Amino acid sequence: MVGPRDAHAPAPQDEQWGECTRGRGGQGVSVARSDGIRPIPIQPVVVRSSRRSWERGYVRAVIGIDAIASLVAGVTAYDVRFGEPSAQDPRWEYIALSAGLPLVWLAAMTAARAYEARFLSVGFEEFRRVLAAAVVVIATVATASWATKAQIARGYVLVALPMAAALTLLGRYLVRKWVHRRRRRGFFMSDVLLVGHGRTGAELARQMRGDTHHGMRIVGACVPGGEGSTDLTTLGVPVLGGLEDVDFALRVTSADAVAVLPCPEMDGRALRMLSWSLAKSGIDLLVAPALIDVAGPRIAIRPVCGLPLLHVDEPQLAGGRRVAKALLDRLVALTALIVLAPLLVAIALAIRLSSPGPAIFRQTRTGWQGREFTMWKFRTMVRDAEMLRPGLQELNRHATGELFKVPVDPRVTGLGRWLRRTSLDELPQLVNVLRGQMSLVGPRPLPVTDRPYDGEARRRLFVKPGLTGLWQISGRSDLDWEESVRLDLRYVEQWSLALDALIIWKTIFAVLKSHGAY
Repeated sequence: MVGPRDAHAPAPQDEQWGECTRGRGGQGVSVARSDGIRPIPIQPVVVRSSRRSWERGYVRAVIGIDAIASLVAGVTAYDVRFGEPSAQDPRWEYIALSAGLPLVWLAAMTAARAYEARFLSVGFEEFRRVLAAAVVVIATVATASWATKAQIARGYVLVALPMAAALTLLGRYLVRKWVHRRRRRGFFMSDVLLVGHGRTGAELARQMRGDTHHGMRIVGACVPGGEGSTDLTTLGVPVLGGLEDVDFALRVTSADAVAVLPCPEMDGRALRMLSWSLAKSGIDLLVAPALIDVAGPRIAIRPVCGLPLLHVDEPQLAGGRRVAKALLDRLVALTALIVLAPLLVAIALAIRLSSPGPAIFRQTRTGWQGREFTMWKFRTMVRDAEMLRPGLQELNRHATGELFKVPVDPRVTGLGRWLRRTSLDELPQLVNVLRGQMSLVGPRPLPVTDRPYDGEARRRLFVKPGLTGLWQISGRSDLDWEESVRLDLRYVEQWSLALDALIIWKTIFAVLKSHGAY
């Protein structure tokens, strides 16, 4: 543990879009507890912080992207609808409309709160707000045109507004991916101070290090009692004191946010005092609920008797959306099998000619509600590869539990290695999708085992296994058993058609990168 008198940690440095300084002072940020500890006042401290600076730069960049996108859409719509301006009738009203479209567009985005930093660079909320603003603009134009009897060319509107929305989404997506690449190198990060028990904090720190695109970096922790936590120190997170030392820890780390983890010591009164202490300091307060891997539309905050209660709906695993998912799965699988038929035949012939044995590998897997089914894949190993597996157990270093993966498996053929790297060996599973045994997106289909799955692993059987999933876009074979189960459970808890579409989109890039494919 780093003591409150001997710790001298330098403020983290960050790449900036600009520089700024911020004073932090006012009331102490230590929490009041029943043992009589009182808040310790903080003297105003001027620290170097780049988070607010780069956030402002990011917002300015997004505003510029939106303005350019709407202007290009307006000019393109004018050109498509009217062609080159003529001297006799230049259509001044549409030229003015194209020039003024960026102002209307930016106003709509501002009203939809699409420029708030907390919604930018991560999550789907930013894109949802952009789409909501675009719908409002379209509805406003239609209503105003009807109310004023204005003869606005429908061809102009049908090109300008949808194109502005598409270009805005594309521009924001590209700048977001650039920020994510910079974050993998340690830039554009928010420094976070953990407050809570060490084991829970270590789990959060481990996840944040694996998902750097969220832009949060753990720089210290305050734990009950102030004693050092082995879980945290193993990860290199210094313990800076107890719950009463939050003020000291903030001055040492220059943290941008305080993340409060579930612990009995941080009750409602303590959290309220902590929020008061952080008021007007520019430091964000983040409260992590005890729930994990539950987010999105399932969560709503209900104020009851002055308490913000977290209402959690049950996951939608049945009903109309499940029927829609099944129909979409089979339609896409049938279309893909027809379009890819020549490729499938070519791969099957190449497998038969390159090594003895069948082209298709069949294996019994555990599916929806624990039902067994025969999964199809292109054969990528030598014949009787399963008989050689016992001799390779000592090489199974990258997976535990129910998974068996060897980075350089001698049983894999040369053609099979290429098929695995490109994920083409998975294409026959489209037949399983067409037969209703699998889905396009879902948990990893696991082999049948002699021992039953435990409670967490069994919950993943509430949905059909998928051709791709969170495991496919999060590391594939590099993941251990616990991480695979956690990702599968996250999918079960957060399932939606929008999430399926996002996973399919990210699968394309995961396949191109070939990370974890062996």
